[in-house]
Amino acid sequence: MSLPVLSIAQMRAWEDATWAAGFSDAEVIRRVGRALVQTALRLTRAGELILVLSGKGNNGADARATLEFFEDRRVDTLHIIQPEADLGELEVLLGLQPALVIDGLFGIGLNRPLDRAWVRLIECVNAAGCPVLSVDVPSGLNADTGEPMGAAVVAAVTVSVGAPKRGMLHPAAWPYVGRLEVADEVGLVPGLGQGELNWTLAGDFRGFRPPRPVAGHKGSFGHLAILAGSTGYHGAAVLSARGAQRAQPGLVTLFTEPAVYTPVAAQLQAVMVRPWSTEKGLFAGVSAILIGPGLAAPEMPGEIPAFAREVWREADIPVVVDASALDWLGNELPRQGAVRVITPHPGEAGRLLGVSSGTIQSDRPAAVRALSAKWGGCVVVLKGYQTVVGRSSGNLFFNSSGNPQLAQGGSGDVLAGFLAGLLAQPVMGIDSLKTARFAVWAHGHAADRLSDRSSNWIIEELVVEIGKC
Repeated sequence: MSLPVLSIAQMRAWEDATWAAGFSDAEVIRRVGRALVQTALRLTRAGELILVLSGKGNNGADARATLEFFEDRRVDTLHIIQPEADLGELEVLLGLQPALVIDGLFGIGLNRPLDRAWVRLIECVNAAGCPVLSVDVPSGLNADTGEPMGAAVVAAVTVSVGAPKRGMLHPAAWPYVGRLEVADEVGLVPGLGQGELNWTLAGDFRGFRPPRPVAGHKGSFGHLAILAGSTGYHGAAVLSARGAQRAQPGLVTLFTEPAVYTPVAAQLQAVMVRPWSTEKGLFAGVSAILIGPGLAAPEMPGEIPAFAREVWREADIPVVVDASALDWLGNELPRQGAVRVITPHPGEAGRLLGVSSGTIQSDRPAAVRALSAKWGGCVVVLKGYQTVVGRSSGNLFFNSSGNPQLAQGGSGDVLAGFLAGLLAQPVMGIDSLKTARFAVWAHGHAADRLSDRSSNWIIEELVVEIGKC
């Protein structure tokens, strides 16, 4: 089950409820330490040096709890109470170039700006250039606002305890938080439930893609139509079609501009490829439609945007709109109850709402709400780091998977195709919000697996990897 995103006050209330229920704080700290070591081992190799920095609060106790569980790593520790007195020793230890620094100096209890001595010490940690694993929150960062309180540790990975903290999902916090992970099984009292903002977990999708019935046939698993590709952008059509294939609908038909039909058709086998035309009934018999990838040529026929608006407004099957096609929707509202999904990145979202991308990024949940409300409560996938998925009302979900190597041309085309390929299957369209969340998570999870194996993978490899979960 996904985790609620908490404020500092909510986290404190959860801790108080845990102690009131008789749970042991020592056992929670021990479990946090074990979880931190699991992450630290993944980030380092046998024999490498790890430096553990601890302060006087609970975060310091969590950091020191790791010492019980390290076996094949060299570990140095420094417990810092007086930053001026301890700065020299810190500089010596950082000069050894540890493979990882565990930051347990300050947690969510920090409630005032750091004084100059602490600022200097944190600047020293950052200047060393060593990868940092922060405990719960990068030291010095306000966990409610995401702003540094004079200075903040720049972490490669932050392991948030129990649940993510609200401030760490704000773009201002991203440079400090790095990759956000959550240690959710640390012995806190269960039953927290969901809130408006939630953090997606891999376990949310356990059993979500049901087994295909043994007597199933192509007609059992839907027929996706894709309208994609134009001069100079024909690769987007190919990638979206291949992404759709990985979702395994029964059939995929790709409609593309006549000018790029030959290079598109030459790269696809099982996907049926047809040149776009205004012929009536061209999309008859399909169970979902994707419009948008690669439809960016300046000489785009006017019939295509008009068709996109008509399909968005009238179709009684799921419709996914991506990329350039988002600008064609105007103010058209879909028929009531129809499944509709849009997949903008921040720049596209800004154009759709008439604001800057910076405004979108300043409050991504509000942007999702506004986009969905503008188009009849559709599902919105606001792409980017910690992709947000949701509607104008109900729960919003931050995605937990993915990494910066997804920032390659074609990544969004693969996602759009995979998502639409899922929605084409009748059973997957029942809960379109969860299906969209799954597609986003699987897309990022595939990137994470690729990055574990190689630092220079390409989008064609993402097509092969997506859906292996």
